[in-house]
Amino acid sequence: MQPFSCINTLIRSQMLSRRLLAASALSLSVLVSGCASETTSEPNASSTADSNAGSITLYSGRSEELIAPLLELFTSETGIVVNVRYGESSEMAATILEEGNNTKADVFFSQDAGALGAVSQEATTYTLPEEVLNLVPAKFRAKDGSWVGVSGRSRVLAYNPELVTDLPKSVFDLADPGWKGRIAIAPTNASFQSFVTGMRVTEGDEKTLEFLSAMKENAILYEKNSQILDAVENGEVAAGLLNHYYWFEKAAEIGAENMNSKITWFADGDAGNLVNVAGVSLISDNPNALVFAKWLLGETAQKYFLETTFEYSLTSDVSPDPAMPKLSEINGPEIDLSNLSSLEQTLQLLTEAGLI
Repeated sequence: MQPFSCINTLIRSQMLSRRLLAASALSLSVLVSGCASETTSEPNASSTADSNAGSITLYSGRSEELIAPLLELFTSETGIVVNVRYGESSEMAATILEEGNNTKADVFFSQDAGALGAVSQEATTYTLPEEVLNLVPAKFRAKDGSWVGVSGRSRVLAYNPELVTDLPKSVFDLADPGWKGRIAIAPTNASFQSFVTGMRVTEGDEKTLEFLSAMKENAILYEKNSQILDAVENGEVAAGLLNHYYWFEKAAEIGAENMNSKITWFADGDAGNLVNVAGVSLISDNPNALVFAKWLLGETAQKYFLETTFEYSLTSDVSPDPAMPKLSEINGPEIDLSNLSSLEQTLQLLTEAGLI
């Protein structure tokens, strides 16, 4: 089967912008509705790939600053050299789809589950073995075994206690006019867009658009989560939506006792509590790719995620910090993370609301 030829034609003929090219890779119906997908049997760990012996090619949606030290640890422990191509997760997904059977990628390491879902639905991937899949809870891996999460993160509300006395019970409470000029968001940021996609999947487009339109009226806009946290810390804004680990990275830098802000979760099941994962899918049958996937769920890598990036381990119910709830204690919305792939529809809603 050749599931990629129609993608190449459409991408070239429409001359999509960089942002919409990435989004198109995450759309299942607009650009690639006629393309087939295929998940093949798991790679044979006992076989060897002559051209790739002792190495893998990794397409990474995680930044070099974040994972280069992790990859060095992998090479040190296994002797396997990692050749890396870095970019945004959506861009790497688009690249894999466009390259098709000619891709050089052995492994796709994505920052979020949505891009993993898009690739597994529209490209040929290799099923991970049960011994790897069963290392993480079912909700953090693909039902068809095409990808597995390796670390987790939760959306939270960072707030300044001097400016917020009555905490919202739901993220939808932030649509109240009383939050005008007091809440910060980063609508162009990938993590915010994944959160909005999750809201669309669980609550529907109409309710999500109402929320985004209210954010257009109420919110102060920033480009990055780190900028939101700094603004909350400095009292420039009362609260902001971001990923949990930004607060703990800052606390590790300046001392938790010196933090002016706190973080909180919304009520159980709320859309604002989305737990997303970074994860990997196998794009080739290079046996070293499977070694890498399994290693990411081993002790060295899981300790790295906990202690260096302050993310959640998916193989043990351990909190990155005593002040944080365990992952099992965070009750996010019920969602199949593979369904976070519909980024293009999310971008359309953000545009309609005037946020991007």
